[in-house]
Amino acid sequence: MATFLYKLGRFAFRRRRLVALLWVALLALAGVGAASAPTATSSSFSIPGTEAQKAFDLLEERFPGASADGATARVVFKAPDGQKMTDPAHKAEVRKVVAELKSGSDQVASVVDPYQAKSVSRDGAIAYTQVSYKVSGMELTEKDREALTDAGQGAKDAGLTVEIGGDALQAAPETGASEIIGVAIAAVVLVITFGSLIAAGLPLLTAVIGVGIGVSTITALASVLDLGSTTATLATMIGLAVGIDYALFIVSRYRAELAEGRDHEEAAGRATGTAGSAVVFAGLTVVIALVGLAVVNIPMLSKMGFAAAGTVAIAVLIALTLIPALLGFAGRRVLGRKARAASREKAGKAGEAGPADGDKPNMGTRWARFVLRRPVAVLLAGVVGLGVVAIPATSLEMGLPDDGSQPTSTTQRKAYDLLSDGFGPGFNGPLLIVVDGDKATADGTAEDIRKLDGVAAVTPATYNKAGDTATITVIPEDRPSSTETEALVHSIRDTSGENVHVTGATAMNIDFSQRMNDALLPYLALVVGLAFLLLMVVFRSVLVPLKAALGFLLSVVAALGAVVAVFQWGWLGSLFGVEQTGPIMSMMPIFMVGVVFGLAMDYEVFLVTRMREAYVHGERPGQAIVTGFRHGARVVTAAAVIMIAVFAGFIGSGEQMVKMIGFGLAIAVFFDAFVVRMAIVPAVLALLGHRAWWLPRTLDRVLPSVDVEGERLRELDASGADADDADEERELARV
Repeated sequence: MATFLYKLGRFAFRRRRLVALLWVALLALAGVGAASAPTATSSSFSIPGTEAQKAFDLLEERFPGASADGATARVVFKAPDGQKMTDPAHKAEVRKVVAELKSGSDQVASVVDPYQAKSVSRDGAIAYTQVSYKVSGMELTEKDREALTDAGQGAKDAGLTVEIGGDALQAAPETGASEIIGVAIAAVVLVITFGSLIAAGLPLLTAVIGVGIGVSTITALASVLDLGSTTATLATMIGLAVGIDYALFIVSRYRAELAEGRDHEEAAGRATGTAGSAVVFAGLTVVIALVGLAVVNIPMLSKMGFAAAGTVAIAVLIALTLIPALLGFAGRRVLGRKARAASREKAGKAGEAGPADGDKPNMGTRWARFVLRRPVAVLLAGVVGLGVVAIPATSLEMGLPDDGSQPTSTTQRKAYDLLSDGFGPGFNGPLLIVVDGDKATADGTAEDIRKLDGVAAVTPATYNKAGDTATITVIPEDRPSSTETEALVHSIRDTSGENVHVTGATAMNIDFSQRMNDALLPYLALVVGLAFLLLMVVFRSVLVPLKAALGFLLSVVAALGAVVAVFQWGWLGSLFGVEQTGPIMSMMPIFMVGVVFGLAMDYEVFLVTRMREAYVHGERPGQAIVTGFRHGARVVTAAAVIMIAVFAGFIGSGEQMVKMIGFGLAIAVFFDAFVVRMAIVPAVLALLGHRAWWLPRTLDRVLPSVDVEGERLRELDASGADADDADEERELARV
């Protein structure tokens, strides 16, 4: 592989104008496709095989046009102190709001009059009207949401408190600001790392081009393939991360090759042949992690994974072709001024012997030598430290956030609290029971449910036109995300027959959480197992991939422990703006595994392949560790700092879910890059010595040789040197 990539790098360097033009043309083509594609709606959310999904499907079949999975909103009214919502003046204001809601949007399916539906609290202080929409919250336009929020303005002017909750206010996640902040931080870190604006700009430029092509392609195909807006968001985040990392690795190796005195084209070829090999296998591990999301069997997640994997593949191709081409345009300007001056001075003293610049000890060298002197202490400190941080993960409770987890300043949270005060916390998450049967069956089901613990109220059954299907609304005693409400859902399902299904947003969230929980171990086994085999091919070792996998699992569990401590237990919650503790988002463990695994393997492959390369070329195990850190520690540190800064930027979000994702990913990358890869990995390799690179003979014969270390490139050097000697001898013979 190294030889093929070496030739590819040299070709891209020589034909740089053609290569650059091809990538620009692809970007333009994808952009035109995205601009001309029809506007995509939100991806339909379904969880095949779950009871909640079966109930939704049955509702669509038996209650046509009822929009069972459409968005809902609750407009909550509170009378001033000492007054009641049943006062004539307040009734008139509420009915005006109901009329405005009905006429405000074409997507409104129905609006319930609170006085006809008896949606007034016992003390008369609070009332609410429910608005049902024909489409999901993601599909509502800004105009639809404005009509919803503006409808209550007249009632507010009349002195009523008006707040709005429900998923109708759920908008597509805003993108742009976080990415811009991330790119700005990345630029600063890259300039500090390289000391050159040109060298810092190349990874940013190529990452943006890769993300542009990937996201434009997703946008162009979104309507055809039913891709939601979150698909492009994930692709952007992952594409920027790996795009910067991969380009950073190759530019760093190119600078090292130039420092060794190679000409520009040769340096580009060797950088692509060596660092490029690491990029290919790092990219493969990320693709495996993202494509593996299909194991969860949730179509939306599978599509997100495939789309993000495609963006990663584009990032790999750009790193292998566009980076060498741009290096051809940049020339020696990828080196900082000091490096260029030192290079010229070195060229002027070519005949003098002296230590090479690359042999001067840097921070990475000094740290590696420290670890080699005290491997046991470093290993114990790293493992015990992460183990302590991981302890809270044993109390992990998973669920999906609701309006109760919103900041207290939002209208959704205020509406949630008003409904809890007036009708009880369970009112925010009603359960919808779908009975496939006649009136006697429905009445019997309602009576059985009333006897269960945790039930606050059960409404009379509502039937379809044929009279063969009924719906019953059950109000739990506790809030939607509580374990008591989850237990009630399971109790209803256990005590009812096969013709009774529990659904609604709360039940769907419970089923989603259960599906994610059930899929976690198979997903881990698939991703870690395939990556283990891949890394065994790369490193020609059994123990190094095993150490990489175990180290990754340790960092992820520690990160989950930190997330539980902050967002579930509330430790340091005020520091991170956590206003309401509760279950951890059910997507969090799998999402962290997929994203962090890809980044962790990037750092592992780049750092350890340099050690493997030095070991194969004759260095002792300890010396190879120092060599790997001398060349790789600075780059891996820069890549990790960039990712931590990008993810940490999301902690400032007002959305609890986004805040949790940002914190979890930032702390996971920190643990993996700085504790596992920088401390535990060299300590384990130091203790193993030569045994670290042991591979059974049977496996050595079976596994393909991919030459990540660039051994064949050294053979090219040797054959080239022999040819030069032969030419010189023939020249002397003629003389």
